[in-house]
Amino acid sequence: GAMSVDSITDLSDNASELLEALQLSHPHELDPCRSRGKKKQLSLNPITWQVPRIVDRCCTHLETHGLRTVGIFRVGSSKKRVQQLREEFDQGLDVFLDEHQSVHDVAALLKEFLRDMPNSLIPRELYGAFLSTASLQGQAQLDTLQLLLFLLPPCHSDTLLRLLRFLAQVARHAESSWDPEGRQIPGNKMTVSNLATVFGPNILQKEKPGEKDAGALNFEDSAAIILVLQRLIEHHHSLFMVSPEMQCDVLRRLFQTDPDVIEYLLRRK
Repeated sequence: GAMSVDSITDLSDNASELLEALQLSHPHELDPCRSRGKKKQLSLNPITWQVPRIVDRCCTHLETHGLRTVGIFRVGSSKKRVQQLREEFDQGLDVFLDEHQSVHDVAALLKEFLRDMPNSLIPRELYGAFLSTASLQGQAQLDTLQLLLFLLPPCHSDTLLRLLRFLAQVARHAESSWDPEGRQIPGNKMTVSNLATVFGPNILQKEKPGEKDAGALNFEDSAAIILVLQRLIEHHHSLFMVSPEMQCDVLRRLFQTDPDVIEYLLRRK
């Protein structure tokens, strides 16, 4: 059900939605010195970090301007402004997000993108497998989650890691703190549990948005989704880390079966 960006040239014209969803952040396009507000068509880059531009731009904006915003992801946004931003990204424009954009609008845009992806960030064929890890405990749970993450297509894996890093940073600012002069700095109130509750249903989807019963989850599934996403946020550093021993084993096997793949993997690394 999932498609790697390697297949992007094989897409037909009527697959434009997926093409738009897989727009990538090209390194030179992330240059902060680029002209503010300049809008132009951007290219795809199938080799480097495979994260949709809209996800990377939204996360970067919120990391810069929204970490101390109380109730981020829970406070309402302007539907009109969110729709305008969404249309600009859909058109492939170089959308510049700065301090003039509302934190709540950008937060809503990020949630909408994850909710409306043609195939959810964690592909639906792996929905049951990921939920089953909720019944495991300790290291067994983490080991199983890691093996499941290894099954994700590169674009899904890269995007999920980018999102989890961002959510972990939001959670670190959940509690109030004090500046050197003793003044209280309010926290955003979004703990790991709160973030998992908000993002879980957008990342782990049993049905496509709009399909019958798409929004109907039983209590057990809802609780499992929240728990699984909590673990992903809390342990993303180790879960996405492949041990040197496993890397060597994989390379040895690939050398015997698919030697051409090794060159691609080394370029990607």
